[in-house]
Amino acid sequence: MSPLRDVVVYSRKGCHLCEIVKETLNKLERRGGFHWREVDVDSNDELRRQFTDEVPVVFIDGRKAFKYRVDEREFLRKLA
Repeated sequence: MSPLRDVVVYSRKGCHLCEIVKETLNKLERRGGFHWREVDVDSNDELRRQFTDEVPVVFIDGRKAFKYRVDEREFLRKLA
């Protein structure tokens, strides 16, 4: 069995697009193969400067994979 992939979502409170991306990841996580976690960019000055208003951003295994939206098919392809 292959190890679980690491998915990180950089987001902030009050971000409508962030909520949509998190709902998508919750749905896809049920298929297995990855676990995801959320990082609030406003919890850290460096992250706030790095991402400013460019959230949500999704990283898979440390590589930037999506910004603003997640396409389900493309996400699953990148996981494979």
